[in-house]
Amino acid sequence: MKKIVIILSVLSLFISCSNKQKSIQSYMVDNQDKPGFMSVDLPMSFIQLTTNKLPNDVKESYQSIKKINLLGLPYLNNKENYETEKKEISQILNNSSLYKKLMKMDMNGVRISIYYNGDANDINEVIVFGYSKQIGVGIARVNGKNMNPTKISQLASYIKIDPKQFGLQQLKQVFDSIN
Repeated sequence: MKKIVIILSVLSLFISCSNKQKSIQSYMVDNQDKPGFMSVDLPMSFIQLTTNKLPNDVKESYQSIKKINLLGLPYLNNKENYETEKKEISQILNNSSLYKKLMKMDMNGVRISIYYNGDANDINEVIVFGYSKQIGVGIARVNGKNMNPTKISQLASYIKIDPKQFGLQQLKQVFDSIN
């Protein structure tokens, strides 16, 4: 009887581990070093704001974000991988109980979906998933604590990004050479 209980316990452990839902975080970690993918992790200390005189809501929003992870796969010479990765990301986002869809839009041919993890007014993770055959497929994962979507959208108008500070000038040159 004791052996049966042990065997059933071990089997249930293996079954529960194999049924674990894949997250966007694990997808990004699994793919960050694969050929063709580009990956960047940005701590919020690198994000500059356009002014020091921020409304309190915007300050709170800025302070609620800890870091941003970016992962992209350019479309050029990656048509098959583009379709595969787009499908895999879509499946993770749409078939997981972790993520709730916030909105979906089309911006100049780029399809963008925004998801979140947490309660509507207490978000811990925002996922921005976008793709187009002109650019490729990409995902941005915004990590924070107690993020509020309304306040985050207000924050967007105060963000200033200096491409030279991040070494993105080299990245821009790569994209320019592709086009």
